[in-house]
Amino acid sequence: MAEGSSQGLSRRAALRRSTALLAAGGIAEAAGDARFLMLGLLGLESSDLLLEGERILDPDEATGLDAALARRLAGEPVARILGAWEFWGLPMRLAPETLVPRPDTEILVEAALAAVPDRKAALRCLDLGTGSGCILAALLSELPRAFGVGLDRAPAALRMARYNAVANGLGHQAAFVAGDWCDAVGGAFDLVVSNPPYIAQDLIPGLDREVRGHDPLAALDGGPDGLVAYRRILDGVRAAALLAAGGTLVMEIGFDQAEAVRALARAAGFIDRGLTRDLAGHDRVLSFGLPSGHTDA
Repeated sequence: MAEGSSQGLSRRAALRRSTALLAAGGIAEAAGDARFLMLGLLGLESSDLLLEGERILDPDEATGLDAALARRLAGEPVARILGAWEFWGLPMRLAPETLVPRPDTEILVEAALAAVPDRKAALRCLDLGTGSGCILAALLSELPRAFGVGLDRAPAALRMARYNAVANGLGHQAAFVAGDWCDAVGGAFDLVVSNPPYIAQDLIPGLDREVRGHDPLAALDGGPDGLVAYRRILDGVRAAALLAAGGTLVMEIGFDQAEAVRALARAAGFIDRGLTRDLAGHDRVLSFGLPSGHTDA
């Protein structure tokens, strides 16, 4: 066995070594990260560690695991190393231009679905800043007769979103469009959703290194006050009449942005349909509608 490597180790021994290395390197979730890396890199299920835990890693497996551990110790998130993550129970491939799907964003999906009176209806959905397409895919997986449009400025993100939709059997329900917020799409949608960039510029240098060093800046930077994207979305949805009668606009927000975004929405003519908090009790999602009988120029 080569010293200081996983060469010659069994799966169980390699997992123990990986956990110890990450813990010694200050990784808070060392055991979970080591397990995710081993399962993901080696294409294993949890049962494989139980039933064939004494199987020796082949040289390529050991080399790949050691390289992944070095990347994790350098601050790269597990999802970036694997190039994929799960969201709403769906596997999502990632690109450098896409955010890593986060559990808190599932609150947005829950809020959007709660606004749908009939999940079997032929709804139209719009996801602004779709990234990996995880939000749209999650919605479409729950709305079998819905059709969704994912919009993003980054062509590489759109290619990944298309891949994820097709890989999850949702390609026939989705289309993807390149554009800047609401400028490239028309028509009326029953659901408009977005997880826009909402970090104020001067706060970005203080983010965790895993975020500031590996998430795309365009998906984080919300401008000087963190609210630039909300202004664009609210004004664009209203000006282009993108929200159908009775439709709902659902947006993820920063923990301290609820009142500011609500004020912007009121100024744009929207009505408040409620705030949803995440499991930690933080403000996470705002929902809006338009007054009945509204008309737009």
